[in-house]
Amino acid sequence: MGKFQELKALVHGLEVEAEKFYTKGNGAAGTRLRKGLQDLRGLSQELRLGIQELKNKK
Repeated sequence: MGKFQELKALVHGLEVEAEKFYTKGNGAAGTRLRKGLQDLRGLSQELRLGIQELKNKK
């Protein structure tokens, strides 16, 4: 459940950067947003693999 909580926290943090980028046109926030989305992708993959592993143990 820890990875899922980490995923939720990351999405919440990215919301701030998305707001800055889309409403204020802050280019640096766009860069941070893209990096965060890449991190989100990696974390999602880790979570998926963990879920599959637990499912296969049963």
